[in-house]
Amino acid sequence: MKHKGSIDIAKPRSEVVKYFADPSYLGEYQDGFIKKDLISGEQGEEGAISKMLYHFGNRDMELMETIITNRLPDSFESSYHHKQMDNTMKCKFIQLDAERTRYEHEFEYTRIDWLMPKLMAILFPGVYRKQAEKWMTQFRDFVEKQ
Repeated sequence: MKHKGSIDIAKPRSEVVKYFADPSYLGEYQDGFIKKDLISGEQGEEGAISKMLYHFGNRDMELMETIITNRLPDSFESSYHHKQMDNTMKCKFIQLDAERTRYEHEFEYTRIDWLMPKLMAILFPGVYRKQAEKWMTQFRDFVEKQ
């Protein structure tokens, strides 16, 4: 399952990328984010592996992030592993003019092993797209307030 989208942000690309690249801001725009711990490699560099923790309702979720490519300020690609699913994220940052940036994203779910998320992906694929769009909107709103 794959979905793409974009959002325009009323800030210069350098500012947008600064907030995207710094994990200390994740809690500002990703619901449930608790922390991100570097496990190996250099923070933000290709091959770096980090553990990301989230809390949703009465459950915790742990993801392992591996940076595939970091060509910021132009693009960034990473993979995420959860015990029940894997996905990749590709991001591009396009300077529209001096004060506007387009943030393009593409998510691809490559493995879903748990019954409920698999059923949701089949019956309601928009659920995954809506979560990505929500975080993109929250990211835009956060960056524009800075």
